[in-house]
Amino acid sequence: MPGTEGSFLFNTDFFAMFEVGDDRQAAQQELASSIVAPGFQETFNLTKGSIPANTEVSDENFDPCGKKSMADIKDAETAGTLMGSLAHGHGQPAAVQAAYIDVITEHFNSDMSSDEAVEKLATSVADATF
Repeated sequence: MPGTEGSFLFNTDFFAMFEVGDDRQAAQQELASSIVAPGFQETFNLTKGSIPANTEVSDENFDPCGKKSMADIKDAETAGTLMGSLAHGHGQPAAVQAAYIDVITEHFNSDMSSDEAVEKLATSVADATF
């Protein structure tokens, strides 16, 4: 988005694991290690059209957009401007996300003014964090 150069907004895929007994924890650790391995990350993300979570993966086989995204995420991490996506549940708790969505939806589907929406959004977010 214009004016946000240097920032990077991310969303991630998740792999969930259930609590298991000691006899299965080694298998879970092996799966987790395999998922973050550079080879898996490259194959998965080239297929999906995204960039790896593992920033040690080479950008050699990625297209120009992927190369730029991989460089941008590293730059944002260094600059402290790497931010989780609010829309995907990374930026704030679910209650804050819901407050944003509710107020923005109401604003665009009513005669609520922008000034009223800003005020209501600030109040809704404050209420959602307590």
